[in-house]
Amino acid sequence: MGVIIRDLIMVTMAICLISVANAAQGTATYYTPPYVPSSCYGYQNNGVMIAAASDVIWGNRAACGRMYRVRCTGATNQGVPQPCKSTSVVVKIVDYCPPGCQGTIDLSQEAFSVIANPDAGKIKIEYTQV
Repeated sequence: MGVIIRDLIMVTMAICLISVANAAQGTATYYTPPYVPSSCYGYQNNGVMIAAASDVIWGNRAACGRMYRVRCTGATNQGVPQPCKSTSVVVKIVDYCPPGCQGTIDLSQEAFSVIANPDAGKIKIEYTQV
């Protein structure tokens, strides 16, 4: 029985390490309503757990509809030295953040608030497609 538990723990740890290894690094900012129209869906309402993709992941609209798990990893400025909350959020890409975009992913204000203090404005993140 002890060998099975040990093996199960090892497999679980390996899966966790693979998940971390596949996470991309970037930054996130946020935007505020109204969230429509969007580049991907026009006037269709996709809720508030949404985001706009920068050129890093946009892929000429290929990112439309993709889901990303986003986690805050740290501050980008001294204004809010510890902005992160100990959670992640899953967002759907519904829009494009054009050149000059300040983040890899521009989260809705509601999504940003789940993972970080909005007063930070911009945060370091890890993100993975789900």
